[in-house]
Amino acid sequence: MKKIISMVVVLAALVVPTVTAQKISSETFSAKLEKSNADIANPKKASKSATWYNRGKLCADAIMAPTKGLFSGLDANMLPMSVGVNANEVKDGVYSFDWMDVHSKGGKVSAWKIKKEVLPNAYELAKEAYAKAYELDPAQAPKIKSALEALINFYSELGSVSLDITEYKTAIDAYNKAVGLQQNPAIGKVDPRYYFYAGQLAAFLGAQEPQYFVDGEKYLNKALEAGYKDEQGNLYYFLFHCYYGQRAASKEFLTKAKSALLEGIEKYPRNERIMEGLIQLYTSEEGVGNPADLVERIDKMLAEKPDNTDLWFARGQVFFKLKNFDECINSFLKINELKPNDYDTNFYLGYFYMAKGDEANRDFNAHLDSINSQEEYQARLKVVNDTYMKSLPWLEKAMELKPDSVDCAEYLKVLCFRLRNEDGMMDKYNKYNAIFKKLKGIQ
Repeated sequence: MKKIISMVVVLAALVVPTVTAQKISSETFSAKLEKSNADIANPKKASKSATWYNRGKLCADAIMAPTKGLFSGLDANMLPMSVGVNANEVKDGVYSFDWMDVHSKGGKVSAWKIKKEVLPNAYELAKEAYAKAYELDPAQAPKIKSALEALINFYSELGSVSLDITEYKTAIDAYNKAVGLQQNPAIGKVDPRYYFYAGQLAAFLGAQEPQYFVDGEKYLNKALEAGYKDEQGNLYYFLFHCYYGQRAASKEFLTKAKSALLEGIEKYPRNERIMEGLIQLYTSEEGVGNPADLVERIDKMLAEKPDNTDLWFARGQVFFKLKNFDECINSFLKINELKPNDYDTNFYLGYFYMAKGDEANRDFNAHLDSINSQEEYQARLKVVNDTYMKSLPWLEKAMELKPDSVDCAEYLKVLCFRLRNEDGMMDKYNKYNAIFKKLKGIQ
């Protein structure tokens, strides 16, 4: 059996190099389109759903022809067999064909870029044709839906692989085309994720090309209208950036930016991006608001929901950004009362006490010149070290709750070394340094 399999592989390898031209003919598709044009110009044929369906299928086939047989993860050595032709050039993992470039990573296909259209305006023609096919005979919906879904999947995948090669404009266009096809009554439902994907990419591109902020605002609001919800609520963060990027045009956009963040933080109190956006907005734009307003807003919500740990988390975030470490810590101590065995809470409490210790240490170093005796020096140093010491039990509890946490092991290692002159701290340093190295795979 092994010999037979080996022979098949050898024969395949012998056959592939003999293929010399990609089997796609723009002229053939154009000729078929001319025939279709004649058919829809004929009143009798134009009144039949099948005429329009076939026209849509022709255009869809032209769109998908270059990448037919391609998929992410395909062994790059199989490209000639899959595509039907050898690459014109292979350079830095990119296989160049007449109609497209195929990118590979680790010997596997990771992305592709279509270089030219087989049939100009094929997307609009296909979209129009399938819509007309449904209009003439709604009973054909299952057949039309199947054809549309194949094309939607093509654009969805094109959007996805385009991200891998930072072809963000191509991805935005692909997601929009997928949505456009879903608006056909045969599908009957738009997937709001495509609006969200396009919107977040537009928010990113807006920094270089401000027009994309306008586009991003449109896509993200359409996602909301279509009922999109992401687990973290990042849509509101991207929407904020799209509004904020248009602030030069009108102060109205600052108000919209603020509203997007406030709506987002109310729905997703733990979202650190949204909170950072609010702090940025309130501290950099005159007249928008005061960070204290955020605390007041959150405290009002906590009055109604005192056991809501997400709200306490948000409150702690605000105070941390304002470098009010005591109130930040108090907020997380409240979370710890409600969820004593939560890893994140214990970790953050350790982290915040370390941040407070860093602040005390900076103040200590800034006033060294004012210290008049060794006793005063030691007393002030003790205040700093006592602050650092308060982070230790929280980080150790976090480490117990999540023994594979590299971050926690690293913080414990750094902390214990900082306190190495305190009793038992050098032993703890050696312990956590060993754990850190093991987790990181360091010999």
